[in-house]
Order: sequence, then C-alpha cells, then structure tokens
Amino acid sequence: MSFYTSLNGLKNAQTELGVISHNIANVETTGFKKSRVQFADIVAGSAYSNPKMMVGIGATVEAISQNFALGPIEQTGSALDIAINGDGFFTTKSGQTGQTLYTRNGGFTVDESGYIQDGSGNRLQVFAVDASGVVTSTTPIDAQVPAANAAGFEFAGVAIKEDGTITVSFADGTNSLIGKVALASFIAPSGLRQVGSSNWQTTGLSGTASYGEPGSGKFGALLSGALERSNVDIADELVGLITAQRNFQANAKAIDTATQISQTIINLRT
Repeated sequence: MSFYTSLNGLKNAQTELGVISHNIANVETTGFKKSRVQFADIVAGSAYSNPKMMVGIGATVEAISQNFALGPIEQTGSALDIAINGDGFFTTKSGQTGQTLYTRNGGFTVDESGYIQDGSGNRLQVFAVDASGVVTSTTPIDAQVPAANAAGFEFAGVAIKEDGTITVSFADGTNSLIGKVALASFIAPSGLRQVGSSNWQTTGLSGTASYGEPGSGKFGALLSGALERSNVDIADELVGLITAQRNFQANAKAIDTATQISQTIINLRT
C-alpha cells in the first residue's frame, strides 16, 4: 500500500509543480490570475474498522482554485487601455461565432470596421446611452466607433471615463457618446473556466453573469490609460516551487525505502 500512497504523492507534487510553473510563465501576462492547488487527505475504512486503528492512504488534489485579487496597475497612456479598479469583468463577444467571454485584460483597439476589440477580434460590450450619458438599455451591445459624424467630419479620437462612458470626438470638434462599458460579475468567479488569452467562460459552477455600470454598487471604477498586470508574486511562486520539489523528492524517497524493505523481506532465508 505504501507504494501507491507515495505514488499519489508524486502525482500531486507534479500537479503542483505544473500549476506553479504556469503561474511563473504568466508573470507578465496582462489580466492573468494565479492559481493554487488544494489537497485533501484520503482515509478509507469500513463500518467494522476500529476508528482508533485507521491509517490514511495518502492525499488527492481537491481543487485548483483561482485567485482573483487585484493585480498591479500599470500606466500606459493609451486611451483604449482600461483597468478595473475593483471587482468586475469586461465582457467581449466574438464577431464570428458570437461566443461571449469575460476578461480583466483591458487592452483594446479599434479595428477597420470601428469596433472596439481585443487582439483576438472579440468586441467590447457596452450599454446603449442617450445624448446625456444615461443608460437606455441594460442589454450589452458591441461598441462601435462611427467613421464620421452626421456632418461628414471624420473620427478624430476616443476617450473612456471612470464611469465607463465612451466619448468619440470628430474633426470639427464635436463629441458623441457611443455607450457605457458593461461590467459583469459572478456569484462564484472561481467557477469560471479558463480558455486562454486571459479570458474566462461561464460554467454551472460560476453562475450566470450579472451586469452593471462601472463605479456603481459592487463594480469598480475604470482607470483610462492603464492596464492591470498579472497578480502573480514571483517570490511566493519560487518558494512554492522549492516546496513542491521537496515534496516530490520526499515521496520518491518513500518509494525507495518501501522498495528496500520489500527487497529485504524477499531475501529472508529460513
């Protein structure tokens, strides 16, 4: 039994090494959230077992949980770089498949059709607003910058305020509001599924998204010209890497010891 107990320990330590390595590899990934491994002990016995004589049979990986703590904020100066100073996720939607994704990476650009999108072609979702900036619909829509205003003057620039209002300026000096950034929240964000590129999808564990305006209720205000960096602390990860390595070595040593004991018993002579 000791062989399988230690073998499970090796597998668990290997899983932890993989998670820590993934964290370290993404220390410079914008909007990345680190993960950690949670272990649980295993004890097996029947109704007839003496509870005072039961011996554990190892450990198992109970969960790989994500840490959604706020990462450091980096000033970039770009008008379409936005960070959330608090809780919430940006909502994006694929222009090709209509798939909805959620992210903390606020690095956006304007494409050739005027849509505000991330580097993968997913369009930022906003609430429609009237001329005074009041939200008229809570159903998120694509954020699209018009190429010209009604007078025919071309697009000149865009700005995003703390409350998420997106203002477009034109060559004649006029401004127009195209929407307000829609932020999403979840009852259990740790249940979101990671899909890469600092994006998440909903699952049955996370619950459905609830939407709100930046700076209202539980949603954080926006910081324009800034990005949220990875929340990975490289010092903590390196210490964890050493600990996981030692755990792996200790379990390997336990297997070696069990092998020596078995060999000694096999070699016994009467």
